[in-house]
Amino acid sequence: MKKLFIVILTMASLNAFGQNNFPKGREKAVDYKYRISTPGITVPQFFTKSWDDRTNTQHIELHVKRNLDNKNIIGLKFATWRLFQPMGILWWDGLLDKVESETEFYPGHVRETGIGFSYQRMLWKGLFATVEVLPQFKTYLDEEGEKIGNGFKLYNSFHLGYHLAFGKKKRFFVEPQVHSQFWVFDTNTPDGFKQLDDQWKNYFLFEPNIYLGLKF
Repeated sequence: MKKLFIVILTMASLNAFGQNNFPKGREKAVDYKYRISTPGITVPQFFTKSWDDRTNTQHIELHVKRNLDNKNIIGLKFATWRLFQPMGILWWDGLLDKVESETEFYPGHVRETGIGFSYQRMLWKGLFATVEVLPQFKTYLDEEGEKIGNGFKLYNSFHLGYHLAFGKKKRFFVEPQVHSQFWVFDTNTPDGFKQLDDQWKNYFLFEPNIYLGLKF
């Protein structure tokens, strides 16, 4: 059932991504039909810590989007990351303290990888809202890096931000934003990981970020 759900989501996004026309009366000219972007949070990890550091999330994320018109943008999201502690530890729960003390570290890591889709709506000038849905396959690793299990999670996020284009042809852009996320259908979690996950939320609120992108 989960695999069928993933296939339906992927086919729906691909179908929308390939549409060439909007109904007459709704179509508007756009300067660039496509855009790619990545969150700036992925960049520092390559310079500030070893890639194999215990707390390095090994976060890689890419967005490929298509402008349907000047208001509606759809896209595909490719993402993979590695967690060393529960994602549901909120800022006011002492998120940074938990990293320094290692009291909430998993007995290993969990790698989460998926392909999903997004819908972005331009609200006013550069102000926008985005919804992203990302089915993820999970691989659990022990402290020696050996695989101990697989699972599935449906990761969803909601974004509010501002689009700023620059350059002579406005081809480059940045999108400072704040997003919140929640996840459901979190399955097959090994006991050592589940005990920690159950102590915290299945959502994270108000994460600041900035996306860097190119239009073409």
